[in-house]
Amino acid sequence: MSAQGHSHRRGGLDLVPIAAAPQKAKDYTSDQEVRWCPGCGDYAVLAAVRSFLPSLSLRRENTVFISGIGCSSRFPYYLNTYGMHSVHGRAPAIATGLTVSRPDLAVFVVTGDGDALSIGGNHLIHALRRNVNMTILLFNNRTYGLTKGQYSPTSEVGKVTKSTPAGSVDHPVDPMSLALGADATFVGRALDSDRKGLTAVLEAAVRHRGTSLVEIYQDCPIFNDGSFDVLRRPDDSESRVISLRQGKPITFGTDGRWAVVRQGFGLAVAATADVAPDDVVVHDTADHELAFALARLSHQDLRYAVFGVLRQVERPTYDDLARAQVRQAVDAGGVSLRDLIHGTDTWTVRDDTVLGRDVL
Repeated sequence: MSAQGHSHRRGGLDLVPIAAAPQKAKDYTSDQEVRWCPGCGDYAVLAAVRSFLPSLSLRRENTVFISGIGCSSRFPYYLNTYGMHSVHGRAPAIATGLTVSRPDLAVFVVTGDGDALSIGGNHLIHALRRNVNMTILLFNNRTYGLTKGQYSPTSEVGKVTKSTPAGSVDHPVDPMSLALGADATFVGRALDSDRKGLTAVLEAAVRHRGTSLVEIYQDCPIFNDGSFDVLRRPDDSESRVISLRQGKPITFGTDGRWAVVRQGFGLAVAATADVAPDDVVVHDTADHELAFALARLSHQDLRYAVFGVLRQVERPTYDDLARAQVRQAVDAGGVSLRDLIHGTDTWTVRDDTVLGRDVL
């Protein structure tokens, strides 16, 4: 096929035109000064996304990043694509409208744990259950950074912040469990400093047709510094970080010394040497119950943290179904806009009194 104005079968990117020439990361770098605090995890995610986008071979004119409010929501400014810095928590709603009306666009939502899970919680849930063809990047630093360090929906119990000087008493939201409860068709997690793992999850998410949610653990060096350090230090991460691979036994640590096994209706971790090979759980992204159990295995205290694609299944997308309905209505013909608005069932009202019902 010609590189200009055509597309090929690429899952979630089926209808998006491909670029006429090879691209590089600098092609996606805008002329705006990046204004995040030094050491912010957003820099690592931005670098990964800039390096990853050229591999998709999409026209930049057909790539859109929509954000809400928060530190992460500056993202569209720093990419040389189309984008919108929208209102607090409403990025999924705006992205839904854009996706339904423009199937030729690759639509990304960039949001944070406060933006997505607090004021935007309802919008996130319904985008996930509808299965709109978009990729949602949820930056989770467990704090409100832009508004100067209040606790967020994902902050751990007992978290001392400016808004919880005696420690938070809120039970935190688990984004993965929430997404799976909304029957999301793609759920994944990555760590900002793990470029390889982050890129792999991003690629799978973008090529998935439907709503893809990627939670990204990232550091806020000002208001929640070191929140994920135990997942980065080799001596700690060796016994905490669980990386998933489709169709492979779930083991981790040096030489796979630890294994994930069934325990009742949930999962547990055991020494691989102490269990039979058949007892080790094999990862299957189509297994909804397994995905939820893996999400619950990720402890708030980071005793264990699961990374990779937890769930990936196929289901018709909201935007494809909505456009099909419009085409069906157009093909049927014989219905005017006036008829649709006025209908055939009317009432006669005079002086606040209903005189009767008129069926036309």
